[in-house]
Amino acid sequence: MKQYPQMSTDATDPSGPMAVAAVPALRLDPPLDPAALAQVALASVRRDYPYRPDVWLESASDLVLPRAQHPLFHTSYDWHSCVHMHWSLLRLLRRHRAALGSGCAAAIVDHFDTRLTAAAVRGECALFDRPARATFERPYGWAWLLALQAELTRTGPCASRWLETLVPLALRLARALAAYLPQLDFPVRAGTHASSAFACVLALDYARTCVDPALERAIERAAQRWFGHDRRYPAQYEPGGEDFLSPGLVEAVLMQQVLDTRGFAQWWTAFAPAPEALAQWLAPVRVSDEQDARIVHLHGLNLARAWCWRALWPWLPQPLREPVAQAAAAHWRASSAQAVDGAYVSTHWLASFVLLAAGGVDGTLYAAAPPAVPDSAV
Repeated sequence: MKQYPQMSTDATDPSGPMAVAAVPALRLDPPLDPAALAQVALASVRRDYPYRPDVWLESASDLVLPRAQHPLFHTSYDWHSCVHMHWSLLRLLRRHRAALGSGCAAAIVDHFDTRLTAAAVRGECALFDRPARATFERPYGWAWLLALQAELTRTGPCASRWLETLVPLALRLARALAAYLPQLDFPVRAGTHASSAFACVLALDYARTCVDPALERAIERAAQRWFGHDRRYPAQYEPGGEDFLSPGLVEAVLMQQVLDTRGFAQWWTAFAPAPEALAQWLAPVRVSDEQDARIVHLHGLNLARAWCWRALWPWLPQPLREPVAQAAAAHWRASSAQAVDGAYVSTHWLASFVLLAAGGVDGTLYAAAPPAVPDSAV
């Protein structure tokens, strides 16, 4: 493993004050290619198979094709990937429209107009209304659906027709999540779909963007209850062999979102791994088999670490900032190309993690903000 110099993780260290700083520009090498990402995402949301269904059979009549079970999200390999690849298309349209070109942008608009209909949303809602399916895609798919609704809200009046259409499903899942979090006595500290912290990061952005105070309070209370007293996080035990998230880093992103500056500084000082353990988070991981649908998750982990480090950078102790900036760039370099050049086990989902690494959950991590899509453009 690459060796890093000893560095203070103490936010109160006088040699490294916890003053908030501007997020540094991430050197995108290879550079972000919005047009290529859009083409991959469009191809995925139009592709019916392969598809991995999550089927609960109460009778033989439940054994139906994905398109019948999920009239809106029946492509892109599985339900949650379909949801967040739609988020990817919308993020590209909102933040990179000029780079897409008029033809690609028009294709995205046409796809949303055709797919995101009131009838399709009613069909998705009907599935969640069945008691036996109440936990379907909880929490990962729920959180990405809420992220999609938040992105629709940020896109503004030009997306209002899609925004209003998706409201019934978003409200169902927001209310379900707000009811679920107080019942979850212990967080799921996973590096995969079950992660409580990752779901809360996405859902908190929805709650604040779409003004859902009940969900916001539920997330803030859960985060404090689950993670507020964590000490000396054992980063040396990460990663898991099929992780696409860092449980510890995503937890830190969530806590930065729910604490004020001083509160986070104190929390980080107690939480931060020992320097030799923290080095585990600074080096990109190797992906031994890029054709394996589960091992390839590690490309997502590299991109998720790049996102987390960039999101945390302004609030970290000064001695950590340079190693963290270098680590974010190295993680991007290691895995960003797989979103376009990889096998379908990568390309059906990795675009979303490329966009998270480049811009963050709400798009504010971009070094230079591209112009927002004008209302007349959609």
